[in-house]
Amino acid sequence: MTISQDISHTRLGRLFGPGGPVFQPLGGYRDGMELTRLAPQTGTAFLLRAGQRLTVVDPTGEQVSDFFAVMDDDRDEWFSSGRTIDYANSTAVTTGSVLYSNRSRRMATVVEDTCGHHDILLTPCSQQTFDLLYPEFEGAYHPSCFENLATNMAAFGVDPDRISTTLNIFMNVWNERNGELHIDPPTSRGGDRFVLQAEADLVVGLTACSAEKSNNGVCKPIDYRIDD
Repeated sequence: MTISQDISHTRLGRLFGPGGPVFQPLGGYRDGMELTRLAPQTGTAFLLRAGQRLTVVDPTGEQVSDFFAVMDDDRDEWFSSGRTIDYANSTAVTTGSVLYSNRSRRMATVVEDTCGHHDILLTPCSQQTFDLLYPEFEGAYHPSCFENLATNMAAFGVDPDRISTTLNIFMNVWNERNGELHIDPPTSRGGDRFVLQAEADLVVGLTACSAEKSNNGVCKPIDYRIDD
């Protein structure tokens, strides 16, 4: 796996906030929407009812958000990246894409996407991810998307072993013909959004990704909103 970084940000002003360096975007959102902010390297969980829309916004650019969901009526039915890939015959997720469960039920549909680059292949970062792929941390504790998902979704009765491969919103992953994966800086810019409409009642976990190398070296916030 190849991870690329380019830490020059000429169009953003640098600030420092909870969880580490944060970039403040120039200007505001396209429609002045009110959003809830996830601080860097944190997560949340909530109910998303059928018909509701979840808007995920990258407020500063180049920041990944891990999404996972289970059915509210059965915690053993969860988002399946494999079935989603099978039925679309594609690893691309964008406007019009449908997310399927491990039982082939429709969970959500992407209704808007202003970025166009997202990942559906990689699992959420975990402590083991940092132990194995970040040797410079020498095994020290590190916040992770898996921990944030498991901790927050536990309040809804979701067992950690149910948390599988996530939809990694704004993550820029591509592969060589020989199968080697590359993780490049996200292509999202400040204000880019990704909108899902629930097709069933869901328990959703959402993070501001904790892996520095997936976010061009700096972990930043993620904003979201739920609309009826």
